[in-house]
Amino acid sequence: MKFVAIVGTNSDRSTNRKLLHFMRTHFAEKAEIEVCEIKSLPAFNEPKDKTPPATVKELSDKILAADGVIIATPEYDHSITAALKSVIEWLSYTTRPLINKCVMIVGASHGMLGSSRAQAHLRQILDAPELKARIMPSSEFLLGQSLQAFDDQGNLVYADKVKELDECFDEFLLFVSITNQLLKTAKINTDQNKKFSWKQAAEEGASL
Repeated sequence: MKFVAIVGTNSDRSTNRKLLHFMRTHFAEKAEIEVCEIKSLPAFNEPKDKTPPATVKELSDKILAADGVIIATPEYDHSITAALKSVIEWLSYTTRPLINKCVMIVGASHGMLGSSRAQAHLRQILDAPELKARIMPSSEFLLGQSLQAFDDQGNLVYADKVKELDECFDEFLLFVSITNQLLKTAKINTDQNKKFSWKQAAEEGASL
């Protein structure tokens, strides 16, 4: 399987980046993971023609071609970063590559909670009509005290967390395999979902 792993911050010192690079190496025999940065993507500005910038289009194409997506989010003020929210807004407003795409959410934080509130918020966001991602249920990977979590070689040093991550990733592999097969069998109309419009929904609601 091939996965796109999104670093959910533009910080150069993020431990979420370290987590994704560890996952790429640690799970190399199980899946191909491409770590993608969002630092170079512009802030969302709602273009009238709904055409994404080249950098956003490149990320969108990678998501479309992947079997699934992994998002590592830090927690700022009880939520995800503005940079990650901007990227999600670009994707939902333009190409909508996350519709029916399997997503695993992980997160690291300097404190004890491991970005738990940001992960919960991200789940809500990804369930929006313009996104409709297939989020792996009943599974959270929360890496607290992340400043001390990695050695100089980028290895995750907490043995219990490595074991937990192994279990979460194996669940994700199974989730992706089953979900993608069900979506293929059910022939759910992804193209129709990509045409969702709040304006059209409001007009249809007003006519009832």
